[in-house]
Amino acid sequence: MAATFDLNDSEVVVIVGSGAGGGTLANELAQKGVNKIVILEAGKQFTLEDIENDEWAMFSKLSWLDKRVTAGTWSPHRTAPNLPAWICKTVGGSTVHWTGVSLRFQPHEFKPLTTYGRVLDANLIDWPLSYEDMVPYYELAEKKMGVSGAPASGMPELPKSNNTLVAEAGARKIGYKNVVHRMAINSRPYDGRPGCQQIGFCVQGCKIGAKWSTLYTEIPRAIATGRVELRPEAMVLQIQHDKSGKVNGVLYADKNGTKHLQKARIVCVAGNSIESPRLLLNSASSKFTDGLANSSGQVGRNYMAHATAAAFAIHQKPVKMHRGTAVAAIVMDEQKHDPSRGFVAGYNLIVLSQGLPFAAAFLRTPNGWGREMTSVLDKYDHMSGVWICGEQMPMEQNGVTLHPTEKDQHGLPVPIVANSDHANDALIVKHALGQWRKMNDALGSNRIVEVPVWPAAHNLGTNRMSAKASDGVVNKWGQAHDVKNLFISDGSQFASSAVANPTLTIVALAIRQAEYIVDQMKRKQL
Repeated sequence: MAATFDLNDSEVVVIVGSGAGGGTLANELAQKGVNKIVILEAGKQFTLEDIENDEWAMFSKLSWLDKRVTAGTWSPHRTAPNLPAWICKTVGGSTVHWTGVSLRFQPHEFKPLTTYGRVLDANLIDWPLSYEDMVPYYELAEKKMGVSGAPASGMPELPKSNNTLVAEAGARKIGYKNVVHRMAINSRPYDGRPGCQQIGFCVQGCKIGAKWSTLYTEIPRAIATGRVELRPEAMVLQIQHDKSGKVNGVLYADKNGTKHLQKARIVCVAGNSIESPRLLLNSASSKFTDGLANSSGQVGRNYMAHATAAAFAIHQKPVKMHRGTAVAAIVMDEQKHDPSRGFVAGYNLIVLSQGLPFAAAFLRTPNGWGREMTSVLDKYDHMSGVWICGEQMPMEQNGVTLHPTEKDQHGLPVPIVANSDHANDALIVKHALGQWRKMNDALGSNRIVEVPVWPAAHNLGTNRMSAKASDGVVNKWGQAHDVKNLFISDGSQFASSAVANPTLTIVALAIRQAEYIVDQMKRKQL
């Protein structure tokens, strides 16, 4: 039976957001005996029956389409000025939409400043934790999520599609050896969910539930404990605090626009790297004049969306990339740090399997519709795609600020999301596109078509972890330096983007954070 808690109950742990961080944290806390948890989710609650194998229908249904403004030199400022990130406004957050790629950070990526040294114009710091600290939590996350190909789950990798085989062949021809398909998608029945049927509409939501999502794993299990109340269509507007500075309540608007104040013992913010800093900035008060937990001035700064680009290769024979999962393979040979290439850090080549409607939408050749574009689409069944995922350098000027005049439907300033490439990012992209070309040229491909970068699906940083309070927003547990009972539980706490897709690390950090919160509650420290 689902729990309900009184708005005036000051013992409630409030979690803002229900995605990889918030949904996982809620379940972990509930399973560990925390008795009163309220999840406030801005979006609607869907079921598997609501998921359609239709690209545009699900884009409209799931995506966070509230007004936003882009700035900076990145491609979305021109191509998608009101959509800086393709993320979800729904119960389950972007775990409904994600592809399922589940990779660990490398040890050196937790120590970017130590590894790369000071990089001009980059705001690098080391994480206040290490890979060794994270290993047990990575293992727990891989088991929880059912990561195929990970020893923790015991599941083999998914079957290889033709697109996978093409990518492997091209990689081998230029000397690459580290091609994997490590996904939080069941390769066989696991944890009460079916094995993948290779339907291919992964980013529209997995209609059969083979892909891990908090929508149908963590959240139902949390609610089943009788310790968790989920309130969908509850847009959080402000976090409030007492005279001492401890947070004590969360103001939110329900689906009718009616405002409610939920009292709280602890608040955990797991919106995303846009909405989480926006919430802290919108929670400014006479005590926190620059925004809640912002004594460092780092709230909203250091936004990262990975160093990225995209391209299609057209082959001599059919590839039929629409068959199989949304990601066919990950070529990981260039993820290393090797300054001899002319840049610091590295990248992965994410080999895509993209449906025709999105391939057409993302293609957007310079001259638009016409023979240049239709000549590519004519060869759709011969195409394979790549999305480059490289480590983006954090820069203070890349980030989230509040619009000085424009308001949302709740009367709050809309976020301005600014992002520009660091010089190192551009070098990574150039090298990666060159290697992708070599892979496909080695197979005799007829044409490589570079396409504009679409809105970032990985948005990171803006409330980063730091050892020193002056360098970031939260400590190694995601606990705000300035406010003891305030936590950040999403990708905004990342101190660097690393190369890996972020979801596995967000889940691992949430498991680790839950342990810490429970321990501190037992010690009466929270």
